Amino acid sequence: MDFWLHRASSIESTSGIPESRLHLAQIAILGLATVLWLGFGASHGLFAILLALVCLHAITGYWDTRVAYPKRAIRPLEQHVHSILDLAPWVAVGAVYWSLPSTHVGPVVAFDPAPAALWAFALVPAMLLVVLPALGELRRCLSYRRTR
Repeated sequence: MDFWLHRASSIESTSGIPESRLHLAQIAILGLATVLWLGFGASHGLFAILLALVCLHAITGYWDTRVAYPKRAIRPLEQHVHSILDLAPWVAVGAVYWSLPSTHVGPVVAFDPAPAALWAFALVPAMLLVVLPALGELRRCLSYRRTR
């Protein structure tokens, strides 16, 4: 939805490449968090890393808004979509925390990959609904810049 709204507001002719790169940075941050969650067993160490990545995502989101706001209108629907995108990583990291076993779990981060089906369930929709549209957005921004 967010990329559709960016297209509707002509991101390529307004905030362009700088904003699009920040979108890719946010996706990379949460992508790394997702891969870590899928690849390592529940621990306080993993939770701390995920929490740090969620904080970095929030900072990057703020930076993204600072880049976009003076150059293009961010309409109410897009603001609402952003509120959901801002909140979702916090909910996910909370779910990770509450899923930690009640018995003592040390800070050690240990490789313990999730089943392949869970990897597919998490990553395939993300690639189709997030990564590909983000790359398409960047391509539009680069094409627009070349024609100027």
